[in-house]
Amino acid sequence: MAGHSQFKNIMHRKGRQDAQKSKLFGKLAREITVAAKLGTPDPAMNPRLRAAIVAARAENMPKDNIERAIKKAAGNEGENYDEIRYEGYGPGGVAVIVEALTDNRNRAASDIRSYFTKAGGNLGETGSVSFMFDRVGIIEYDHSVTSDDAMLDAAIEAGADDVVSSESGHEVYASQESFREVAKALEAKFGEPRKAALTWKPQNTVAVDDETGEKLLKLIDMLNEHDDVQNVFANFEISDALMAKMGG
Repeated sequence: MAGHSQFKNIMHRKGRQDAQKSKLFGKLAREITVAAKLGTPDPAMNPRLRAAIVAARAENMPKDNIERAIKKAAGNEGENYDEIRYEGYGPGGVAVIVEALTDNRNRAASDIRSYFTKAGGNLGETGSVSFMFDRVGIIEYDHSVTSDDAMLDAAIEAGADDVVSSESGHEVYASQESFREVAKALEAKFGEPRKAALTWKPQNTVAVDDETGEKLLKLIDMLNEHDDVQNVFANFEISDALMAKMGG
């Protein structure tokens, strides 16, 4: 695949550019609280909560913050958040999915719509672009954990659908139905992953020129800066040169 796939890069950029730890920790805590409220406060019995805690640990979120977020749910404290998925097209007709947790639907919709419009894109109806993505589970490990062959063998045995190994790590993909079992099998063998979550994986990616790519990255950064936005996914690729220029 030529250039950089934004499926991987957006998440890396988010981690690096969301340098205000308090904002990042706030988003992670919100996901932990919502996951614990929707299920049970026991991560062993609640896959979504388990994934949220793994994500928080990966960002070095203090244990006290994690426990406080779970207690909030158990005590039915804090705001009630709505889960909303926004879908639309960014510059160059690139498909973009935005996942949000908000306590104010009108504010979130208005802000996100304005970001798309400013970037030269447009927000569509739910379902307008998600058909171009697959909803799958992803389990990530550092490359140093094991060899490519060993990870492939373990993933196949666990029932995974696909494995992508590179210098940046091992990415194991599984269906929504088998995700929890695959994650448990790999964790028993290799320890806790650096990431385990449901994600939107593009079925195909679109290569864009540097000018369009720069506009798209700015849109994604704006979206990620919004307090209500948890995740952003898109189906485009940019050149190595632009990725280096944008600090990727």
